[in-house]
Amino acid sequence: MDTRLGEYLRARRELVRPEDVGLPDQGRRRVPGLRREELALLAGISSDYYLRLEQGRDQNPSEQVLAAIARALQLDGEATAHLHALARPTARPSRRARKAEKAADGIRQLVLSWTDTPAYVQSRLHDVLVANPMATALCPSYREGNNMMREAFLNPAVRAMYRRDWDEIIAGSVAGLRALVGPEVDDPALAELVGDLSVRSEEFRRLWARHDVRTRTSGWSYLVHPLVGPLDLRHEKLAVTGTDGQLLVVFHAEPGSRSSQALALLRAL
Repeated sequence: MDTRLGEYLRARRELVRPEDVGLPDQGRRRVPGLRREELALLAGISSDYYLRLEQGRDQNPSEQVLAAIARALQLDGEATAHLHALARPTARPSRRARKAEKAADGIRQLVLSWTDTPAYVQSRLHDVLVANPMATALCPSYREGNNMMREAFLNPAVRAMYRRDWDEIIAGSVAGLRALVGPEVDDPALAELVGDLSVRSEEFRRLWARHDVRTRTSGWSYLVHPLVGPLDLRHEKLAVTGTDGQLLVVFHAEPGSRSSQALALLRAL
């Protein structure tokens, strides 16, 4: 019995408060969020049918039912697409015999040729496949062989580098991991990573249980470096075509800014 769809529905249902969808507050609840019958009512389907979906006993919901449930759960476009992907999983070759993932030679050469710009390539599971010296100088965790999810949740030095937005950053990282792996939550390598982090980090365990899905492509990183001080850097995450979810991550500063001068100083050091 495939329970991936049911796990997602249950997690998202527990995040929706009755008042968010116009339902009266009927007092104390045993569990947070909407009851199954409330969600079924909002979606216009029977409680029994919704229960079968959440328990994995119905594997073929219609597009209309999925759309109605997405509206009831107030899912955005990306979360709705993830819901449909869970309900319509496509056959993928087994990952059990996969070789160690690498960055393509051309991408590796490109990243290492950037002497002024911190950049690295990460796999779909956030393993660093190649990092240039500027990236490692910016943050020692950006080093080939490291896993950025483990670094974020298990290495206090990474948290200490961020001046602000840490909670948003790690929540986005977990949601980004779910976006990259999609419905393939039974991938052995993913199971190993999630299992390890769930045992060692309560924070990761809580965020993973939310089932948030969000692709992060760009934004700001507000750092403090032990040698050059505060850095306000933009980060871009660019998909590497022809790969299974690899991303090229690049940091850059506004031209002429103090952060640009600090990056130049970091390179000199």
